[in-house]
Amino acid sequence: MNRPLLVIYATIGLDAVGIGLIFPILPRLLEDVTRTQNIAPYIGIMIALYGIMQFIFAPVLGALSDNLGRRPVLLISLAGAAINYVLLAFAPQLWMLLLGRAIAGLTSANVSVATAYITDISPEDKRAGRFGLFNAMFGVGFIIGPVLGGLLGDYWLRLPFIAAAVLNACNFLLALFILPESRTPGRQKIDLAALNPLRPLRWVLSMKGLLPIIFVFFILSATGEAYGVCWALWGFDTFQWNGFWIGLSLGAFGVCQTLVQALLPGPATKLLGERRAVLVGIACACIALVAMAFAKQGWIVFAIMPIFALGSIGTPALQALATRQVDEARQGQFQGVLASAVSLASIVAPLAFSTFYFVVQAEWPGAIWLAVVVIYSMAVPLVLLGTRTARPARPASA
Repeated sequence: MNRPLLVIYATIGLDAVGIGLIFPILPRLLEDVTRTQNIAPYIGIMIALYGIMQFIFAPVLGALSDNLGRRPVLLISLAGAAINYVLLAFAPQLWMLLLGRAIAGLTSANVSVATAYITDISPEDKRAGRFGLFNAMFGVGFIIGPVLGGLLGDYWLRLPFIAAAVLNACNFLLALFILPESRTPGRQKIDLAALNPLRPLRWVLSMKGLLPIIFVFFILSATGEAYGVCWALWGFDTFQWNGFWIGLSLGAFGVCQTLVQALLPGPATKLLGERRAVLVGIACACIALVAMAFAKQGWIVFAIMPIFALGSIGTPALQALATRQVDEARQGQFQGVLASAVSLASIVAPLAFSTFYFVVQAEWPGAIWLAVVVIYSMAVPLVLLGTRTARPARPASA
């Protein structure tokens, strides 16, 4: 593998580590800073703020990389990430934590730039494999992040951020001395209207037949936010888990999900068909969530991890179904709409789930997972409705 690809993959892995790093220690960090036990709303605000910054700045960084070059934008992002983690490591007040999380969301928007860099340096016949490794690196980072955050956080609450700052600083130095520019920067004027993250949503409103599948993506993305917001709080409130066990449980889930996504979606789709694979995935997730809602001992969570991870077998099938909702000429536009729906879910859902958890925390923390089941169930009729008119898959020879 060439050195530029190694730097890009390291960048993506560290982005994922940074996302997962904060989950096990965020409740204790906020308790330390706010001097209160009622921190669920603050968690929702911090995670939503991260999503807002990604939503706004992903198209901005992408456009800047077209105009200025990929390398300088990536370098600025890596330097900003290192500075952000130093800020989080020593922030004594809540507003400083919020500022640091906003910077983290801004710098993590460099995923769009990293994707463009891989496209620049990859022949068409190698892009699929390299993007597969790209996704795998994100998965590995998200497994490492929670475990590292929980383990280091048990020694000192701020230590995970110092470790992340050192890693990002090393990655910045690698990029500075090794990463070449992948394209000749353009000098065209940036279209400011194209930077509006809500712009793709205008098109979908004129195509009402696409709304059900868009809402399915929104719902499934929203349910995924519940884990980042509530998992650590629930683990502590229900099982008195420390940071290590919270991180270990998140890491175990990441391992199971990575294995499922790597090995099972293809066979599951062949056996069940795409629509049924999506529905079976939703059913598996709901079964696991109900078990978690009533769990009284921590080992139950680890025991149901394989069933929980099976919830992801329908994601590739859903993506395949989605691509057949529109013709080839509008695929890019449609994917932009899906990305906007996912980004909006990452803003709205953390606020909603954190508010609900605050209401049920004292009486029954596990009730949050039943709320997620209710939201999951809304996707079922939308899957059935939204995929009725999908054109059939064409054989490879076509």
